[in-house]
Formats: sequence, C-alpha cells, structure tokens
Amino acid sequence: MAATGKTGGTWTGWVGFAGIVMIVIGGLNVVEGLIAVIRGQYYVLTADQILLVDFRTWGWILIVWGVIVALAGCGLLAASAWARWFTIIVAGLNIFIQLGFAGSSQYPLWALTVLALNIVVFYALTVRWDEAKRGLGSD
Repeated sequence: MAATGKTGGTWTGWVGFAGIVMIVIGGLNVVEGLIAVIRGQYYVLTADQILLVDFRTWGWILIVWGVIVALAGCGLLAASAWARWFTIIVAGLNIFIQLGFAGSSQYPLWALTVLALNIVVFYALTVRWDEAKRGLGSD
C-alpha cells in the first residue's frame, strides 16, 4: 500500500492506519459481545438505565456488529472505492452504540477508548482525502 507520489504518502498511511484501527474496534466489539453472551450477568445494569433487549441478545448484536466494523477496516486496507464512506457511516453508528457503555458509570474508560479510536478514524478518512486517494491509486 505504498504511495506512488510524494503528496499521498503520509495520508495513504493514515488511511491504512484507519483500516487497522477499524479491525481493532471490530475486535473490541466482538469481545464485548462475547462477554455479554457467555457471562450474561457480567455487565451491571442500574435502575436508571434503559435496556431494550436482554444482555445475551445485545451480545449477539455486538458480535455481528463487530464483524461488520472489521470488514469495513478490511475494505479500507484493500483500497476499495466504497470503503471510505461505508467506514465513515459505520464509525458514526459505532459511536452511538458505544455511548450506551459511556452512559454506564461502571465502564466509562472502555467506552471512551473506543470512542476516541472512532474519532481517529474520522480524522484519517476526512482530512486531505484527495491526497490519500492519489497515493492509493484510486479514481
């Protein structure tokens, strides 16, 4: 995934980095989901929180969602034309999913870490995209 021109080299690296980060975020979502499926009582639910489904169902949703997030990262690494916008949408939706954990007073650092990684992905995919696209050799 080396850049073909001098201007695209740095930003091409950012797009590759965003792809790797999305794969890591997807893995973290899968781990969250597995914990909810295997140990349904692991997460603490207080009286002031809203949960629309039980934890095991939420766990399966997170597992499937984690795979989708990881596939978005793979699309970025493959320099697919559709991958940039798909990843921006997926990262945006993932922020809302993680806000469910950020609102929980028991797991704020976990959720804030994943939220910060999503913001890094947004930065990598929106700043100087034209230069990165030239470096990737995309049209």
